[in-house]
Amino acid sequence: MAKKSYSPYKGLEVFLLPGLIVFLVLIVFPFLSNFALSFTKWTGVRTPLWVGLANYQKALTDTVFWTSFKNNLYLIITLTTIPTFIGLLLATFLYEYISKQFGTRISSFFRAGFYVPQVIPAVVSALVWRWILQPDWGVFNYILKAIHLDALAHNWLGDPKTALAAIIVTMIWFQIGYPMVIFMAALQRIDPELYEAASIDGASWIQKFLWITIPLIRPEMFVVILTTTIFALKTFGQIFAMTLGGPGNATMVASYFSYKNFFQNSAVGYGATMSTVVTFIIIVLTIFWVRVQTQQEQREER
Repeated sequence: MAKKSYSPYKGLEVFLLPGLIVFLVLIVFPFLSNFALSFTKWTGVRTPLWVGLANYQKALTDTVFWTSFKNNLYLIITLTTIPTFIGLLLATFLYEYISKQFGTRISSFFRAGFYVPQVIPAVVSALVWRWILQPDWGVFNYILKAIHLDALAHNWLGDPKTALAAIIVTMIWFQIGYPMVIFMAALQRIDPELYEAASIDGASWIQKFLWITIPLIRPEMFVVILTTTIFALKTFGQIFAMTLGGPGNATMVASYFSYKNFFQNSAVGYGATMSTVVTFIIIVLTIFWVRVQTQQEQREER
């Protein structure tokens, strides 16, 4: 009589059910509903009218649609490069210098300080920055005037040429703490003997940073790049609180364009089209970065 194999995980599937149900109710069902609405013309009341691919065809010729994606592209480029680079430098400085010279408590204090913007709700921080950049009594213009740089004082959020750049600066400030914390955790798992061996061989700090630190924290870098890309695509709170997509459409992004069609223009089907496009872009980018990371890990194992 054959013996039954014993699995230590037998029966644990039941404990996965609550999470699976929540995932289906809060993620899968709303996504499928939104996807179905993208093929309809609906004002939010009465019965949706099936229009097939009409919303997607309209999007292809909609200048605001493409402007929103162009602005999102600017956000992706800046928010995946600048905060990642600054966060990595800050993490390295705090871990390799501050913690060794002044102790881990001081290092943790600065780490918490840089991470505070991540704890503040996006809309709250956006409102504070709107007050700072206010053209008449804002702190930023006041400082410029105080140091006799009156010519540089400007209506930063009211000028189409500077509005998006001003929002990008505020979002960089908001985002720096996240990659810094991730990279500090990554640095702690690097064997100090590698740095000691490199120092004995005469390697400079830059050489150790480029040839030891960067390669060993590459998995965390992939995570940071992916999550900041998704964050840039989903940007809404800052736009809603600071410019409402204006002036004109200078700061219009995909998420706010979808919201505007949903709740202001009563074009629910067209708003759902934008949400669906953004969701599929996020899915494609996620699959791409996961494959890149997997291939990188396989090459390192060989």
